[in-house]
Amino acid sequence: MLPIDPAKKNSFQRKICDGDLVIVYERHDVMKSVKVCDGSELQNRFGIFKHSDWIGKPFGSKVLSNKGGFVYLLAPTPELWTLVLSHRTQILYIADISFVISYLEIIPGCMVLESGTGSGSLTTSLARAVAPSGHVYTFDFHEQRAASAREDFERIGLSSLVTVGIRDIQGEGFPDEFCGAVDSVFLDLPQPWLAIPSAGKMLKQDGILCSFSPCIEQVQRSCESLRAHFTDIRTFEVLLRTYEVREGRMNCGGDNEGASPGSRPSKRRLPSSSEGSNGKETKGGSVMAMARPCGRHNFDWSET
Repeated sequence: MLPIDPAKKNSFQRKICDGDLVIVYERHDVMKSVKVCDGSELQNRFGIFKHSDWIGKPFGSKVLSNKGGFVYLLAPTPELWTLVLSHRTQILYIADISFVISYLEIIPGCMVLESGTGSGSLTTSLARAVAPSGHVYTFDFHEQRAASAREDFERIGLSSLVTVGIRDIQGEGFPDEFCGAVDSVFLDLPQPWLAIPSAGKMLKQDGILCSFSPCIEQVQRSCESLRAHFTDIRTFEVLLRTYEVREGRMNCGGDNEGASPGSRPSKRRLPSSSEGSNGKETKGGSVMAMARPCGRHNFDWSET
């Protein structure tokens, strides 16, 4: 996934090799990760795809099945990995991840602490941000969950950038070995205020801490704890709103029956968009936009 080995740098110019991990793209909401293995096959509704046909093709290639169906073979970037990984816990998505990495000011060479690991969605993006000389130390109290995350990071080539530890950060805090050496800390915990004093000790003088909480009650308690250890405390709500734009005709007049939801009621008949000023029908139409609101989350930020 990451340019750790220049010979294996993922790009649309690099050829797919036996043993590589690829993202098989059917459509925007149907994707899966597949390890390429010469002699193996992928079967789906479009037919049978032989892995041997994939080897030697660049990432982004369109490949055909025995029935003429097709899929695209994409590089396993952190953005795509977030969409196909196994959900062992609730995960962060692109809008949250990009916001976190930007405000944590993570750049190549940084040392980052994370708790908890969960499904590893954020961790993969953190690893790319600190590569090639930085490192991410991520902790989870659940042993099996940590082991599964470690296996995932090995599959996608992140084992040299990510270390997974088993530890109850809320109860024990971060290991003392990181004291005063960390650039950024990210907390995704049920009770983050319990880990904030320890996180403060880990950070450098100009370090930054972020706590992710879905409930405002968690935000309030976290802010109370932050005031005792940090300055410049800020809370953000991240909203992502997608738009589906469709072109069609709207009836803006008549007796208001069948009128568009956005038209105002009127006693007098108004000319519709399909009529000219002389009352004769003309060709015409308008563009309608439908907004579909997505999830919203709260973040607490502070600097030492």
